[in-house]
Amino acid sequence: MQASSVLILPGWHNSGPGHWQSRWEAAYGYTRVQQHDWERPMRGDWQMQLEEAVLLCPEPAVLVAHSLGVILVAAWAAHSRNVHRVKGALLVAPGDVAREETRAMLPSWWPIARKVLPFKSILVASRNDDRCPFDMAQGLAQDWGSEFVDAGDAGHLNADSKLGDWPRGHALLERLMAIQELNTAN
Repeated sequence: MQASSVLILPGWHNSGPGHWQSRWEAAYGYTRVQQHDWERPMRGDWQMQLEEAVLLCPEPAVLVAHSLGVILVAAWAAHSRNVHRVKGALLVAPGDVAREETRAMLPSWWPIARKVLPFKSILVASRNDDRCPFDMAQGLAQDWGSEFVDAGDAGHLNADSKLGDWPRGHALLERLMAIQELNTAN
């Protein structure tokens, strides 16, 4: 699989240089999906950016989403006619856009799409994530048909979590890509 077909989908406010997504982009050459407005995200606009990125991939994409990027994947998959161009998704620390204070700031992101994703996915969640209750993350994984991985007490699985290059997460991504390569070969 070409590195350019691994699409990095940061959440609200983007992922800074210490975030594992940024570190993976620098280390492996993955492609960050750029958004027009990281501070005031509009779901439809972000979906169009993802759609364009998927269509530009030289081969079927693997998505690597964090926080609001996870919610983006579900929203995009519920509406796109190009879901067949995605082979899998690593979904990390979904953002809870249903919380009252978040809904007020991100009104276009509610409700969360809860259809089964049409591609293989792994959802990783932390037990003490202040942006999404653990049981909600488990429920999203179930609704989306995602394999669920318990990350223990690791906060929001971002730069503040001090994950560095987050080798455990990258091993999950490699496993997801290997499964997809096997499926493509058969």
